[in-house]
Amino acid sequence: MQILEALLATPWLLYLTVIFFSLCIGSFLNVVILRLPKMMQQEWRCQCEEFLELPHGQRKPETQITLSSPASTCPFCGHRIRAWENIPVISYLVLGGKCAACKTRISPRYPIIEALTAVFSVVTVALLGPSESALWALLLVWSLVALTMIDFDTQLLPDSITLPLMWLGLVLNYFGVMTDFQNAFWGAVAGYLSLWSVYWLFKLVTGKEGMGHGDFKLLAALGAWLGWQLLPAVILLSSVVGAVVGISLMVFRQHGREVPIPFGPYLAAAGLLCLWFGTDIQRWWFGFLGV
Repeated sequence: MQILEALLATPWLLYLTVIFFSLCIGSFLNVVILRLPKMMQQEWRCQCEEFLELPHGQRKPETQITLSSPASTCPFCGHRIRAWENIPVISYLVLGGKCAACKTRISPRYPIIEALTAVFSVVTVALLGPSESALWALLLVWSLVALTMIDFDTQLLPDSITLPLMWLGLVLNYFGVMTDFQNAFWGAVAGYLSLWSVYWLFKLVTGKEGMGHGDFKLLAALGAWLGWQLLPAVILLSSVVGAVVGISLMVFRQHGREVPIPFGPYLAAAGLLCLWFGTDIQRWWFGFLGV
């Protein structure tokens, strides 16, 4: 506790620590974004094979993927990435954005995610102020970064992230970290039921599924962290941004209406804005309603 108090009382050291630590977290998030969907697919395949009672000889042999194994390698030449080649952002710049062995260009997405994770973390601490609440809020920020990229890539919002995130928000707010427990509890309930109701209404009217179940759980998690008062703002902001992006894709990229657009990234972006500017948004929202 004394170390934490000293850290919070020394702004320059706090921000330096947040930058360093969040860059490392960003590097880890790259692993999560890439491997977690593959782990889920492996699990689903195994469950299907078990359900169909396939003989072991007919089951697809493959290397078991976890977050820690197999070791990270170049997808083109198989070169095993050494520790000095995996320093967040710096290694990418030193290597010139290329594999150290085959010189194949590495996607700039990896250092971008690392850098954005650090930027979002610093902004969170700066806007919420040096406090334990701000440090806990970093867990929400990092989770939203991972969920955004996974949903963009695969249109999946893994339960292994959304559900623990929701429960953590409820537990933290039992102790009043971000809001009081009553607001957090009803935020989780209202967050889930609001999109669940929209889902079933859309399905009854059109016969189609308008969104995935992961969106319900993500909004429930945001409600558990932020409280029910900010849910209307989260839904409104995410819907407006999602509509603008969706229309733009259809107009400028001939993105067909039948091609699904992930909604999770817009929920995550709206949740991040409400985390940063929640007090101002809530004040404006209640003023707009005349409450």
